[in-house]
Amino acid sequence: EVQLVESGGGSVQAGGSLRLSCEVSGNRYSTYCWGWFRQAPGKEREGVAFISSGGTTTYADSAKGRFTISKDNAKNTLYLQMNSLKPEDTAMYYCAARAIWCFGSLRAADFGYWGQGTQVTVSS
Repeated sequence: EVQLVESGGGSVQAGGSLRLSCEVSGNRYSTYCWGWFRQAPGKEREGVAFISSGGTTTYADSAKGRFTISKDNAKNTLYLQMNSLKPEDTAMYYCAARAIWCFGSLRAADFGYWGQGTQVTVSS
């Protein structure tokens, strides 16, 4: 069973940067879709960025040009580099995985493995 442990959240001022990490274990198969989601208070969990085992990336419009998702297979760690952060990026960030490619629906309900979350707070 895939286990995910996030780290790297914190508090920054608008315009700052953070890098989130997600340590992965238990991924026995060759095909996965890895993703970062976020959830602000009172809002639904939304997808931010995705990367397939083949390296193909997909970004939400809100993340394009500012966030970069990557995966270091040697370290078995997923990353989300976040630059030019805005107050509206404030949320709990979760890494997630599913054992099929990143195609079709990429809603939270389509992912079966989740980390515990790491808080990101951006002040103006």
